[in-house]
Amino acid sequence: MDILLPMFSMIVLTAGVSALLLGSRLPSIIRHFGHLQGAMHSDELRPRLSPRMRFITDNYNHLFEQPVLFYALVVYLHLSELADDLQVQMAWLYVLARVVHSLIHLTSNNVSARALTFVTATIILIAMILRAGLALLLS
Repeated sequence: MDILLPMFSMIVLTAGVSALLLGSRLPSIIRHFGHLQGAMHSDELRPRLSPRMRFITDNYNHLFEQPVLFYALVVYLHLSELADDLQVQMAWLYVLARVVHSLIHLTSNNVSARALTFVTATIILIAMILRAGLALLLS
């Protein structure tokens, strides 16, 4: 099994949310082009966004936080040839948890459900890191 496939799936998820962000922002950018200085600082812009637009923006930002560690780990596992079947299965579970997290975030934004998926993904990622560390120590 290839450990790079779950990583590519995370890349596809991030690209999809990027396209959603672009699609949600582009009409406003076009409409206000030439007068966009009010959006110079995100902390000033954010309160003026609709809740739906904030959900998209926040999810986009979340996809560049913890998943960066996932990407680095997957590259490490691939290059060190430590990507066994269990690591690949856990990588797919991580991706699934992040997909569910994004779907919740982009729709109902039920914080309790979203937190559960975040905790699940975090536990999976930590387990993957610990397994990689153990394999390194034992090699």
